[in-house]
Amino acid sequence: MPRKRFYRQRAHANPFSDHTLEYPESPQSMNWSSFYPAYVAGGAPEDSTKITKLSKDVEVVDIGCGFGGLLVALATLLPETLMLGLEIRTSVTQFVQERIWALREQSGGNLYQNAACIRANTMKFLPNFFKKAQLSKIFICFPDPHFKARKHKARIVSTTLNSEYAYALRPGGIVYTITDVEALHLWMVQHLDAHPSFVRVSNEEVEKDECVNVMQNETEEGKKVTRNKGQKFVALFRRVEDPPWE
Repeated sequence: MPRKRFYRQRAHANPFSDHTLEYPESPQSMNWSSFYPAYVAGGAPEDSTKITKLSKDVEVVDIGCGFGGLLVALATLLPETLMLGLEIRTSVTQFVQERIWALREQSGGNLYQNAACIRANTMKFLPNFFKKAQLSKIFICFPDPHFKARKHKARIVSTTLNSEYAYALRPGGIVYTITDVEALHLWMVQHLDAHPSFVRVSNEEVEKDECVNVMQNETEEGKKVTRNKGQKFVALFRRVEDPPWE
């Protein structure tokens, strides 16, 4: 297994910087075969540049996946669902990729085939990876609070970005949010509540959702908050049906 101390990097990256990222022109031109070889008919193609369709689409996305704790836990909780971590930091992305490869090998290739991680800037290129109504779950776990008012434009939940999440989420899909910063929690609730494509999920339903327990207790930041006896603020929002055209 890879060790975190060899993959250290700054806690956050500037999403507005030019990170020399690679991204597809459209979801149809994205080649997923090397990330999910077990879901390619006949195995991964010899020509890695050839676009080969998978037997199913990616459905779950962890935005800013960090060191992959949520991905690894969800991979066994939802073994038939393809999930993807999006991480902007180079070294952290490499750690998660190698962690998943090692877990696949340890399980004899039977587990973790449904999880993968890529380096990407969600604020700029989310629609390049996912077609309309493709996703069933989007996780936003302990994002950068960007405390200063002039930095609020860099927050991962905003009026504009919420519209992109609504585009990628299918009706009934859910945006999961968690943070230990109450001011950021209130910001995310305010902006998602105000968006016409989302409605907040009731507390009773939140408590019954197995993914919430994983989000609270299996992410690296979640464990850190628990150790420090801090608070965790959770809010879920469901994608509603679009109104009919008049």
